Amino acid sequence: MQRTIFDTPIIRDVMPRLSKWLLKRLGWRLKGDFPALDKYVLIAAPHTSNWDFPIGLALCFIARQKVYWMGKHTLFVGPLGPLARWLGGISVDRRKSNSLVEQIADVYQRSERLIIAIPPEGTRQKVNRWKTGFYYIALKANVPIVLGYIDFKEKTGGCGMVFYPTGDIDADMQVIQHFYQGISGKNPQYQ
Repeated sequence: MQRTIFDTPIIRDVMPRLSKWLLKRLGWRLKGDFPALDKYVLIAAPHTSNWDFPIGLALCFIARQKVYWMGKHTLFVGPLGPLARWLGGISVDRRKSNSLVEQIADVYQRSERLIIAIPPEGTRQKVNRWKTGFYYIALKANVPIVLGYIDFKEKTGGCGMVFYPTGDIDADMQVIQHFYQGISGKNPQYQ
């Protein structure tokens, strides 16, 4: 994977303290620990606002976790492209059917350590059904899914349970989505 903000020594040392100070001033706190695993898919839910990104990034800094994230390709165009990649972004063109699951699973196989955050809604708008790419990436790469969250009502964020996909997507999605009951996004009407 490319070099990111997490690879910069000054940032790596300063950002955890700065993030903790800033989130504390805003009334936010990290709840729970990121699992001590080298590889996993991190669900980032609910995803209802642009505020999810800076809060989530700050929580990763506090936990000293190098987390990559997937975002729509338009975030990586123009002058913001290098910044998005430096912040750990992986460009995804949702208009194309391009075997993204296989590509990301291969990256997991080649990596000693890799955490990728994926919003299962695939957008900040209300959806009737989550996209399932995160599930199939984890299944194909043989890595667990960690249930990450940002709860605007409680002003907490962090990681919940570690879930190992069984291959029965219907049953597994029920368990995963049940975890998110009672967790409120910034715009809960989009959940």
